[in-house]
Amino acid sequence: QVQLVESGGGLVQAGGSLRLSCVVSLRSRSTYHMGWFRQAPGKEREFVAAISWSGGSTDYADSLKGRFTISRDNAKNTVYLQMNSLQPEDTAVYYCALEFALVPVAPRTIHEYTYWGQGTQVTVSL
Repeated sequence: QVQLVESGGGLVQAGGSLRLSCVVSLRSRSTYHMGWFRQAPGKEREFVAAISWSGGSTDYADSLKGRFTISRDNAKNTVYLQMNSLQPEDTAVYYCALEFALVPVAPRTIHEYTYWGQGTQVTVSL
């Protein structure tokens, strides 16, 4: 079984920061890419950021590049999303997702990811 557990969400004022974490549990050793997605009320789930197994390749939604940073620590089986200068439009449930490195770089399309976490709520107030 594969389990992904997000944490770090919460309520923050506009301009503030949060760091989300996603801990991955696997039955056996594997290499995998990771992605972050979010879904706001009334909107479809959208791509936020992705990172390759080695951490050498990252990808961001254009509107988020410069404010959000994705990173990982494979020794801890954990991927992070540092979110700075948060705005109310960033309010959403944030999900981490796993893809078993079947492609060279971490994808940005939802259907390519095999496993998903339960999500963590991020709420940004004025």
